[in-house]
This record gives sequence, structure tokens and C-alpha cells, in this order.
Amino acid sequence: MAPAWGKRRSRKITLFATVMTSRELVIRTLNQEPVPRAPRDLWAPVGAAWLPADELAEINVRYPSDIVTIESPIQAGKRLHAKQGKAGEYTDAWGCVWQEGEAGAPPQLKHAPLTEASKLAAYQPPAALLEHGRFTRANKTCSTTSRFVLAWSEVRPLDRLRMLCGESALVHLARGKDGIRKLLATLHESACKELERWAATEVDAVAFRDDWGTSDGLLVSPEMWRDLFRPLYREYCNILHAKDKFVFFLSGGNILDIFGDLVKLEIDAIHCQFDLMNPQRLAKRYRGRITFWGGMDPQQLREPGTPNQFRESVLAVRRLFDFGSGGVIAQCPWEPGVRLQTIAAFFEHWLSPLPMHAG
Repeated sequence: MAPAWGKRRSRKITLFATVMTSRELVIRTLNQEPVPRAPRDLWAPVGAAWLPADELAEINVRYPSDIVTIESPIQAGKRLHAKQGKAGEYTDAWGCVWQEGEAGAPPQLKHAPLTEASKLAAYQPPAALLEHGRFTRANKTCSTTSRFVLAWSEVRPLDRLRMLCGESALVHLARGKDGIRKLLATLHESACKELERWAATEVDAVAFRDDWGTSDGLLVSPEMWRDLFRPLYREYCNILHAKDKFVFFLSGGNILDIFGDLVKLEIDAIHCQFDLMNPQRLAKRYRGRITFWGGMDPQQLREPGTPNQFRESVLAVRRLFDFGSGGVIAQCPWEPGVRLQTIAAFFEHWLSPLPMHAG
């Protein structure tokens, strides 16, 4: 079982050994403490047809991730009619119908089940969300690893509204429609119950997500986000922090207008498209207050250019965020079109000495 000490800021690790475990490395990073290197976090879809198993195995031997990810999707429920990952259409446990894309491409929403306002009041999240086995399996993982264990929750209130109600959900929220606001409250109640279950496990951290941004800015006004969603996020953080868990958050797009709010909520690590958001400004303002979880533009992984060009791309990110005092995780997504050599070079450039630079 993973030890209870060392989680979050209230219990920092004092190390006397010269070698630390991956778990200790990540915890020190999140606590903004000096570290010998940035932790590695490889996102690679296990079992994907386009990703050769031998290449994934090679990277895992040469540059093992310091973070073990637990993804516990809902695999059963009264609304589930087909298994996710199969070709063609499938209906997920929430009642949404999806169309599988090409290899490696994300599925596309084909049918939102709650487009009719009359269906909103009766809707209930799937009971499988709180299925006991989702959480006991996480504890088994914790008992067999010295790496940092991060669990992905199903919590994503805005995304879930859009999946269930379609794009009209944003319009109805802005207009203050009672039905959509009550549905949001139902989803929030369910999210809190799920996070309470995760908080009772032995995992080190729990992640939740919402895709708030486009390349130009937020999908909603900052005022609307602060009025409707910031209180929800605050409760999520409170639930997890009360049990000494770190909180990770992911969003797509440009979320500069709410980035400071996320920091004030004491989210511990944020992953977003930093390249859309004036990363120099973010680094200068928030370094030491948040852990930057990633930072590399995925396009630079797909089209790395010459070896020297790619090296400079990686080092540019490091110069922004990596000062040897924690606060950055070297996250790398292995997506279709990205070569093994590029993934290896990415992690190698995070190990090479970085000339001293001031914050």
C-alpha cells in the first residue's frame, strides 16, 4: 500500500538518500521543491493498432514514466449498448451515441440524448459511476508500484452538459434556463460522490477535466465561468485536498482568462495548450504557484524538423518552466504520426544539462 505521508503541501518529504522513487520525485515537483530532474509523463494509448507494442515497450524501458495513470471508464450500465473502441457507432453509459473515427482519431458525438427540454428533469447519471470495483482496482495498483499514481475521474461538468444536451447547452446556460441549471446541479452532485470515492482510495492524485477554450479564448464569458463553475471546481478541490490528494486539471484551448482562478483554487497541476496563451507571461506570473503539466505543442512532435530544431523546441519549453525547483512535469503525448525517435529525443532533451538561468 502506498504510504500516507508526503502528499500535498502539508506534508513535504525530507530526503536523506541520494536516490528517490518516482513517487517522491513527483511529490517534490508538485510541492515546488528542488528536484534532480523533471518527472516524465508519457501519454500513449496501450493497444492502439497504429502504435507498435515493441516501440512502446522500448520507450518504457529507456524512459519509464514516473506517473502511473489509472483510467477507469464506465464499462457497464443500463444505457451501454456496445463496447467503446469497436468500429462503427456505440452508445456510452451516459446515453450519448458516438461514431468511431479513423485509427487514432477521437470519436465524434452523433446523438445527444437530452436535446429535448422535457427529458432534463428525469435524467440521472449512470449508477456504474460509483461501482465499487472502479476504486478497489485503484488500490491494487497503488500496492504494487513505487510510482506516483494518478486517477482520471469522470468529472467534467461543462463537457458532460454539451455531450448530453448538444451545443445548445451553452446558449441555455447563458439564458439561465432552469432545466439546464438543474441538470448541472445533478451532475455536480454525482461528481462530488465520485470524487469522495476517489479520495478514500490510496491514489496520490485525481484528475478532472473540461474543454473550456478555443484557439481564440473561452467558450463562455469569464463572468459566467466564475458564477456557475468556479464554485463547483472549488468543491472538487476541497473534497480531494481534505484527504491529502493532489488535484490535476486538463483543458483544451486558450484559457488565459481563467488560469489565475484555477491557480487560486489551489489546483496542483494544470495541463492546457500553453502555446496559445503567452507562455512567457504564464511562467513569469505563476511559476512557484502551480505545476505546469506539459507545455510542448503536439504539432512539434508530429513535425519535429531537424534534430537541432527539435532540440531547441524542447529546450525553449524547459527554459520557461524548468529551474530545478519543481513545478514542471515533462508530459509527452504519443499520437498518430509521431515517431519513436522523436519521443526518445524529447525525454533525452529533458535530461541534458540546462545552463543556469534566472527566473
